[in-house]
Amino acid sequence: MSDNANHDTASGSYRVAADELRQFVERYERLEAEKKDIADQQKEVMAEAKSRGYDTRVMRKLIALRKRDREELAEEEAVLEMYKAALGM
Repeated sequence: MSDNANHDTASGSYRVAADELRQFVERYERLEAEKKDIADQQKEVMAEAKSRGYDTRVMRKLIALRKRDREELAEEEAVLEMYKAALGM
């Protein structure tokens, strides 16, 4: 194979890799933009809830609790109650 043919093949491989890399980067950037849009929408939901008198700090805790495993949560709550009782709370 001539040096020219090797160069063309390498150049073609580079072009393909560059195109693929660009696609990955652009997909990631689109996802970042979507993530920002979702975060903005979540802020709007909390702002609306707050304007209606809900405690958003408690709502955030409630949302975090709903994500957790029920058994793990029940065990943690039992230990918390035991500790509170030990402290006379």
